[in-house]
Order: sequence, then C-alpha cells, then structure tokens
Amino acid sequence: MYEVTIKRTFSAAHSLKEIGGKCEKLHGHNFTVEVSVATDQLNREGLVVDFRVLKDWTDQAIKELDHKYLNEIAVFQGMNPSSENIANYIFNRLSAKVAAPDIRVTRVTVWESETAKVSYTGPGHD
Repeated sequence: MYEVTIKRTFSAAHSLKEIGGKCEKLHGHNFTVEVSVATDQLNREGLVVDFRVLKDWTDQAIKELDHKYLNEIAVFQGMNPSSENIANYIFNRLSAKVAAPDIRVTRVTVWESETAKVSYTGPGHD
C-alpha cells in the first residue's frame, strides 16, 4: 500500500460544554491537520494522488472552519466541536471528494497544540 500525507493549518475558537474545566470557556487553537490518503496501485503518473489536489481538497474543508467560532457552525450543532469531531468532519468531507474507487482517505489527524492530537480513521478500521 502507498500512503501520502499532507499538513495544513487553520485557526478557530470553540468552547466544550459539559466536560468541566477551563475548556468550557471560549478559547482558541492554531490547529494543524494531517490528511493521509492511500492506494494499492499508483495511477498512470506514478502517484497516489497529486499533492496539489489533496491540499486543495483539504483547504476547501478547513476553509469552512478557519477563523470561526466552531460552536456556531451548523455541522457542530448539538455536539461539542472537539478535535475528535473536527477530525471526523474533515475525514467525511475528504472521503466525499475522492472520486477514484481505489483511493481512500486513511487518516485525519488534528493537532490542537504541540502536545495534543487526535486521529480519526473511519468506520471499520482495525
């Protein structure tokens, strides 16, 4: 299997309800997002996917989050806009963009600080 990974960043604010502690108050992060896409067979150009294409797909997904108060975005209504839910949201957005049946998003990792990250790999991943 071949896997490529790109990294992008965005800034946003959120508050996490019912978890206790200072994160319940409005605060922000400079998030770093890593997106991995994989395939068993390279395309005719010898690539998994062009890095520019993967970066563009990711930029489109995070544009909706960048410099926003995440609690006010419709996709996070009724749930905490946690790093876990952000990773899930980006994973699903990118999975919908992948048109080739032999390419799949394998992992989305969201770093909310230099020492704290979460990864989402999608359903059925062992």
